[in-house]
Amino acid sequence: MLELKGRSKSATVYPLQGMSLLDMAMKHDVDWSFSCSRGTCARCRCQIEEGAEFLEEVTDAEWDRLEPSELEEGYRLGCQAIIKKNAGTIKAVNRPYF
Repeated sequence: MLELKGRSKSATVYPLQGMSLLDMAMKHDVDWSFSCSRGTCARCRCQIEEGAEFLEEVTDAEWDRLEPSELEEGYRLGCQAIIKKNAGTIKAVNRPYF
């Protein structure tokens, strides 16, 4: 399952391969911060509390926008974090900078 927590809304849904966490949040009306949806604004920053192994590798956009310490702490950009095939449980919390 995929658990998404926005500012005031949450959803627990079936993870769809190839979809980003931001796409899934928007599809299920979770109030997830974002501005650009292509990895340049970093407003969709989220912390992966569980299941990081079920997401594709960190992208160049994430390396450019997030600090190494943030990546180590499990932060990703929701628009860049793509769900892998046969994903297990993923828990993600939207944690924008502002």
